[in-house]
Amino acid sequence: MPQGQPLVVPQDGLTTRQRRNRPLLVVNTGDGKGKSTAAFGLALRGWNQGWDIGVFQFVKSAKWRIGEQTVLERLGELHEQTGEGGPVEWHKMGSGWSWARKPGTETDHEAEGAEGWAEVRRRLAEERHDLYVLDEFTYVIERGWVDADEVVETLRDRPGHQHVVVTGRRAHPALLEVADLVTEMQHVKHPFDRGQKGQRGIEW
Repeated sequence: MPQGQPLVVPQDGLTTRQRRNRPLLVVNTGDGKGKSTAAFGLALRGWNQGWDIGVFQFVKSAKWRIGEQTVLERLGELHEQTGEGGPVEWHKMGSGWSWARKPGTETDHEAEGAEGWAEVRRRLAEERHDLYVLDEFTYVIERGWVDADEVVETLRDRPGHQHVVVTGRRAHPALLEVADLVTEMQHVKHPFDRGQKGQRGIEW
């Protein structure tokens, strides 16, 4: 894609502007580090464009707060105060499903994963957000907590202009098939390989 120009111009009857602004389904997968980091970087770009951002973390504990959450939530507060950027919502597994749970409620991961997806599905139908980050959602599909065919159909046929980013290893082949943009992070070398644990500013 030299100088940002596509190598092929499809005969789809759309103008360059229409084709350029179509909503995207993005998948960041693979065994390497950086899948979620890339998704949250995209969320920052979207916020700067005034998009409504919805982040849904499907595997991480509701008790674990990562740096991107703090930054994006502060940006959401800035939007409320000044109108700059766009609104931000951040939800995590368990008590993070704030529309249905009280803090401290204990349920199994399978029920939580299914519940989280049901809420995302409702929001897609309502066209609630401009960008959805479904962090580590591939594991929910892989473990059978949600039906893969139903997920693919919902994401493929979502109404309006809604971008969706899905992260996690071993993305389902059907999800890869319908995605507009797929990036596979390859594991080449990592400090974990030599016994080094995660560190502030790098892993969280």
